Amino acid sequence: MALVTVTDSARDYLAQLIDKQDVEGMGVRIFVTQPGTKHAETCLAYCPPNEIVPTDEQVDLDVFTLYLDHNSVPFLEEAYVDYSKDQMGGQLTIKAPNAKVPKIDDDAPLPDRIRYVLASEINPGLASHGGDVSLVEVVDESVAVLKFGGGCQGCSAVSLTLKQGVESTLKERVPEISAVRDVTDHSVKENAYYQ
Repeated sequence: MALVTVTDSARDYLAQLIDKQDVEGMGVRIFVTQPGTKHAETCLAYCPPNEIVPTDEQVDLDVFTLYLDHNSVPFLEEAYVDYSKDQMGGQLTIKAPNAKVPKIDDDAPLPDRIRYVLASEINPGLASHGGDVSLVEVVDESVAVLKFGGGCQGCSAVSLTLKQGVESTLKERVPEISAVRDVTDHSVKENAYYQ
């Protein structure tokens, strides 16, 4: 399995753009800005021979070379570059599910695996509502205490969203989790106001 998948249509489209640059040996570099944060962006840029970084990983795509920024590699795992034609000409899309958190192993510590599922699967869905969720702590060895932020805070649907979507996704991906709690859920802990 390639680290980064570039579809044939994306490769051909990028090759056309490179041809227009008229630079011998021009390639394309892929990198992630602010990797490992919720502001991570996956970017493509022209890479003329004089800008090749020795530590970059190189992927030969026949018509040009794709350079993977060394520091971005853990965040580019399973990245997918595609080009689809539409009425306006076409659109190049880059999906990088691990840009915000690098992919982790199944035997990684429980909090890391929870954070990974939150960042890679749950927060992208909440982002469309202006919300996000983060792990506060794991209590009683298997209860994930979560904090909802942004548009989720004070949203009357938060308990519904929490119990249904977030909890079922987390339990499915991280089977050790027995329950999910909202950090603001005062019915769960006595003296919640005095922390």
